[in-house]
Amino acid sequence: MIVHTNTGALGVASYSLICIDGKIARTFTNSFQTFGPMIKVSDSARDRILEILNAEGKNPQEWFLRVSVTSGGCSGLTYQLDFDNELKEGDQQFEDNGVRVVTDLRSYLFVHNSTLHFTAGLNGKGFHFENPNAARTCACGESFSL
Repeated sequence: MIVHTNTGALGVASYSLICIDGKIARTFTNSFQTFGPMIKVSDSARDRILEILNAEGKNPQEWFLRVSVTSGGCSGLTYQLDFDNELKEGDQQFEDNGVRVVTDLRSYLFVHNSTLHFTAGLNGKGFHFENPNAARTCACGESFSL
């Protein structure tokens, strides 16, 4: 369960991720309003995202990248990337490097301060996150745990 605990004068909000037994598992401060994007997009990821949007006939001014974290993968949590054009209640919005990124609050707790990269070629991973919150990742880089 995510609990909103405080909102300061500058719009900085604090949230806590509460475990089933009532203990605080992780406290997080949403301070992107004053410190810039909390999910960054590398040049290679930006180029590939814009290329896909254009190939699918989607206007980058109307569509954004939705980042979600779901249960699954070898390490317990996995990233999901989709294109969307409708915001949902509680969505966290960012823009970095010309790309709009949106995530739900639960997923944001797992991916804040991360950078999305794209690598191609024989050894390329496609899209992958550099996530300072991840304590462990699987060999393929598609799942992680805290």
